[in-house]
Amino acid sequence: MSALFISTGIVALAEIGDKTQLLAFILAARFKKPAPIIIGILLATLLNHGVAGVLGEWLTSLVSPTTAGYILGVSFIMMGFWTLIPDKFDESEAKLAHYGVFMTTLIAFFFAEMGDKTQIATIALAAKYQSILYVVAGTTIGMMLANVPAVLLGHKIAHKIPTRIVHGIAAAIFVILGILTLVGTMNPEAMAQITQ
Repeated sequence: MSALFISTGIVALAEIGDKTQLLAFILAARFKKPAPIIIGILLATLLNHGVAGVLGEWLTSLVSPTTAGYILGVSFIMMGFWTLIPDKFDESEAKLAHYGVFMTTLIAFFFAEMGDKTQIATIALAAKYQSILYVVAGTTIGMMLANVPAVLLGHKIAHKIPTRIVHGIAAAIFVILGILTLVGTMNPEAMAQITQ
């Protein structure tokens, strides 16, 4: 169950100011039809993060648990620093209007999420927790928590969100998760005592 809550929290925080949230703002402003945009975001996220979750679990089968622990620990720390770098958005990602609101959102969101912070985080979280269902559910909920208000309230809330603070919190969570993963990999007995 912690996989669900950690996945939700990390992705909700990391998504603030992310390029896919900027895409949600643009789609909402352009089409002014929240329902098909929200459904498109939900399905694109489920597809994208579902693939990421499967990939995360599969990657851990290629290496020993100790090697996986070190890779994951370092990956989480790197994700923390990556979260502090502001995203840039290319408006051409939203120029698929001839497909209709739903399909434009589905296609644009799916491809904008490829290689994005939250997709990489989903891969790492699935590898760590070995629970595709909880991780994908959590990362999807996190995406929706960040993007539904963006679609419904648009630019009215964009300037009111303290993006740097939110990214700082997300970065700290990633770094702490990375350190705990590394400590647990180096000394599983000590980690067991800490978590009891």
